[in-house]
Amino acid sequence: MTRTRIAAVDVGNDAVKANFGKLESELYIPNVIARDLEDRPVIGIEDLDEKEPIDNLHIRVHSPALKENNAIYRVGNLAAKSDNSTELDPGSSKSEEDQTLIMLFASIALDAVADKNAQSAQNNVIEANYTLGTGLPLREVKEGKDVGYRSQLLGSVHQVEFLVTPRYQGMKVNIKFDEVKVYPEGFAAYVNLVMDNDLNIINKELIDKQILIQDIGGLSTDIAVIRNRNVDDDKAQGFNLGVAESLEQIRDEILTKHGVELDSRRDVVDIITRKNDRHHIMVRGSRTSVHDITDRILLELAKKQYRFLRNVWQKNSQSEICYFVGGGSAVLKDYIKSLNNKLDGFNIDFFEDENESIWMMANAYYKLISDFMRKTEASKQKKDKKEKAPSK
Repeated sequence: MTRTRIAAVDVGNDAVKANFGKLESELYIPNVIARDLEDRPVIGIEDLDEKEPIDNLHIRVHSPALKENNAIYRVGNLAAKSDNSTELDPGSSKSEEDQTLIMLFASIALDAVADKNAQSAQNNVIEANYTLGTGLPLREVKEGKDVGYRSQLLGSVHQVEFLVTPRYQGMKVNIKFDEVKVYPEGFAAYVNLVMDNDLNIINKELIDKQILIQDIGGLSTDIAVIRNRNVDDDKAQGFNLGVAESLEQIRDEILTKHGVELDSRRDVVDIITRKNDRHHIMVRGSRTSVHDITDRILLELAKKQYRFLRNVWQKNSQSEICYFVGGGSAVLKDYIKSLNNKLDGFNIDFFEDENESIWMMANAYYKLISDFMRKTEASKQKKDKKEKAPSK
């Protein structure tokens, strides 16, 4: 019997966050890709294997789920340095983009080659079976796009070939999914709030409350209304506005005003959220503030996000608290808090540990898919025991 390994993967608009196995492995890869040639030039090729694979991901991806099959890409940090790098566009649907699948396959393949207990590896080909927990924005789930997304992944073999990548050059990973669970992101955030990794209740006071969860991503914002321990599908709302457009605007204005070209949105996020020298860049070797640019643009976005909150709360007046989650919340936290103090004074909360907010979805998918696996195994053991029992 083939061994199946748990993969809990959040393909966020900013980055992929993934947990594997029994939480012994995790990956964080910026969601950036760039089309490339098979034989990319490398300075000091003889020292390639001394570099980190995750910073030098160069792969060919073959999958019937892709519109552009068998293409070659730089992925993550390596792609961010390319002139032709692409990030997900505002208005796009995560479930319908090749980039979502490329990032998903790349993260799983990287885990498979690093997994010392890989099922089988012959002639540099690894056969890897996974049980996947992942998610889509509430808006896409409400439109039924989760069904098509899941069917693309099941029933096919998806191959990732490592090209000019440290340590793994020439290796191929054939990925097969034994099961795929696609969860609505708002419900996943709720699960992470109230349960630990063993699905034990940790925040009992939230269990029977009506709460809102505002998940601000790169391309979209979802506001889930949780009542009776479930997402209220009729009340949940999705908006085609995240932080990506504002990050691009900041990037453009920094280039226009200071002549500094930042590689990607990830660089802008770093400038906004890092602990030291926040809202500063180096211009010709001098530390320079870009606070005037970031403040104006982020405050305008925070006002729009606050309007979303106000409108949803008005329609769900018995809500007791709203939790802000997602990478976008980490970027806008101070601005939204300031607006709320001046205006309505809603009961809102953020995660002071920005890392916890960013990893919330991946952690939730891990809890949900682990619980599914436990129940499946228990059911199988019960069935086996019944079949082996002597008939009277």
